[in-house]
Amino acid sequence: MGVLPLEFQIGEILRKRQLRLATAESCTGGLVGHRITNVAGSSEYYLGGVVSYAYEAKVRLAGVRWETLEQYGAVSQETVLEMARGIRQALASDIGLAVSGIAGPGGGTPDKPVGLTWIGLSAPHKDVVRHFIWAGDRLANKEKSAEAALEILLEYLQYGTD
Repeated sequence: MGVLPLEFQIGEILRKRQLRLATAESCTGGLVGHRITNVAGSSEYYLGGVVSYAYEAKVRLAGVRWETLEQYGAVSQETVLEMARGIRQALASDIGLAVSGIAGPGGGTPDKPVGLTWIGLSAPHKDVVRHFIWAGDRLANKEKSAEAALEILLEYLQYGTD
């Protein structure tokens, strides 16, 4: 038998430790939540999430400040960290996981190319932020971003908890 998919490994750890997860997604359009909820019984540890695509949704639903969006843009370390912290607070979860990026094919700039994705994780005593630049088409970039978010979450659960 091979290694379990990420969402199953994550589910086992969250259930065992009685931790709860919430997500705030932009460029992935709900793919992270979709994968988490593919696991039977995930309602024990997954509270839910939001797809905060527009600036207004990031502010109203994910706790991002307008000033952050105006200064750094939606695809930035600062915004994704506020999304992760905001969704964790909004849903009273132990861990907030957020993704924001430029899936393509348009929307890129020299400073923020197509494929740039920021992923943030917020927990009570630790925040993790990473970025990637994918080279695929829109769907591949979304899938790679969701996979990377789950990898970051699993790594945190295995090695980074208090």
